[in-house]
Amino acid sequence: MATQHHNALTRVLAELPGPLPAFGVIHIAIPHTSRFTIVGNHLAQHAELSLVAIGIGVHIQSLPVGSLVGIKALTARFAEGEMRIAAALRELEAHGYLRRAHVRLANGRMATRTVFCNQPGAVERAGRVVVAPKVPPAVPEETPAVPEEPPAPPPAPEPDPVPESHPPVRVPPRTAPKPPRRPLPQPRELTPELRQTASAILADLRNHAEELVLSEADVEELVPGVAAWLEREVRPGAIRHALTADLPKPPKYPAKIVRHRLTVLLPPPLPGAEALAPAARRPLVIPLQNCDRCDRAFRSREPGHCRGCRSDLAAAAA
Repeated sequence: MATQHHNALTRVLAELPGPLPAFGVIHIAIPHTSRFTIVGNHLAQHAELSLVAIGIGVHIQSLPVGSLVGIKALTARFAEGEMRIAAALRELEAHGYLRRAHVRLANGRMATRTVFCNQPGAVERAGRVVVAPKVPPAVPEETPAVPEEPPAPPPAPEPDPVPESHPPVRVPPRTAPKPPRRPLPQPRELTPELRQTASAILADLRNHAEELVLSEADVEELVPGVAAWLEREVRPGAIRHALTADLPKPPKYPAKIVRHRLTVLLPPPLPGAEALAPAARRPLVIPLQNCDRCDRAFRSREPGHCRGCRSDLAAAAA
């Protein structure tokens, strides 16, 4: 059986037009006739999305309207855990592919709508977009070759009413612009010590992940980002782990991956001792009042008489 498959593949390769490349992938493109989805290269070849995010984005785009695409549903479908799937959904949301909108239903309750945009940015340019449900194409009925009497033309069906809140607007068929890239973190002061340590961490990445081979220009450009991490008291080992864990295989642009992780994974500054100290309890202070009878000062929450005048008044009443 394996020999038959090999011979068939050899014959197909021999029939491909033009010379075959010496290395790299060779595409055998057979047109699809059913069960296919058109995916833009801006998603399939995204330079800043992880492979998990790209795969989940393609999977969501292939699903029909109304399918469940939450973390629980995707975890039950794929082998990745909830943390990786949640991180991939956050990546898609950060780059405009996935959106979550809160809408009010007819019964007054609030609901979350998950929307997947196959061209991020196109919705903002057009204002609104038509959601096209995926339905199988209709099969035309056969008609007799020679009808005895020409049938009357059927009345044209009236179009379905469109809700006023979602009028159809055609999205212009042009490539959506990429969202602006977030700036690289910068330290408050790039001291010589920070620069030297940051350069050493970046140059040493290839000893821990052979895919991350950075040029001298890349290291010089990324030094401020690593220095910002060091300034926030992140240990070099933690920085190295954040930059080398779960890399795509193989990474197409190592410097872009390092820049992206330095930007989106930047931890907050450590809180000071004052922020971590428990709030001190304020002592209870009872205000001073002037006695309505002798004008002597005494402490009480309400105005009235001092203790001596209260005793005199009580004795006189007795």
